[in-house]
Amino acid sequence: MKFYSGFSLKNESNFFDDYIKKSQYCICGFSYGAIKAYEYVKKQLENGNRVDSLQLFSPAFFQNKTPQFKKMQLRAYKKNQEVYLKQFINSCFSPYKQQIIEHNYNNTIDELNELLNYEWIILELKELLNQGVNIEVYLGGKDKIIDTMDAKDFFKEIATITYIKNANHFLQINN
Repeated sequence: MKFYSGFSLKNESNFFDDYIKKSQYCICGFSYGAIKAYEYVKKQLENGNRVDSLQLFSPAFFQNKTPQFKKMQLRAYKKNQEVYLKQFINSCFSPYKQQIIEHNYNNTIDELNELLNYEWIILELKELLNQGVNIEVYLGGKDKIIDTMDAKDFFKEIATITYIKNANHFLQINN
C-alpha cells in the first residue's frame, strides 16, 4: 500500500486505517494526495505495473468552484501561509475538535494552484476501470473543504462511493 498525504500534511494515513486496504497493489490518497495517488496509478499502469485498487479519501474536488474563489485562496496563502494553513486545518476537522496532526510546510503556491485547478477527467478514470483498477471514493457529509455532493455525483459513475453522513474532511465522526 502506498499513501499520498494531503496538502501541508504528513503521516495522516492513520485517520483512514479503518478503510485502507493493506495490499501492495493498493494506492491511496487523501485530499490533495488523492490527485497524486491517481497520477501515480496512471504512470504505474503505463509502465505495465499492477494496481488493484485506488482509494481516494475526500479527494480534492474544486472543479465546481469559481475562478474568483480559487484566486481568493491563492491570495490568502501568499499573504500569510501560516494563517492560511491554520484556518485550512481547522476547516478540515470542522465541525469537530481538531486533533493533533503533523504538518509539511514545504508545500508551494504552485501545489496549491494545482490542487485548486485540477480537473478530474471521467474518460481517464474509466480507462483505469478498463485496466482492472477498482476505484473507491470516501466522502464525509460534513466536509467543509469540498462540496461532497458534487464530488459524489461526479465519481458515482466510475467508483464505489462510501458516503459517511456525519463525517468531516478527515472522515472523522464526532470525537
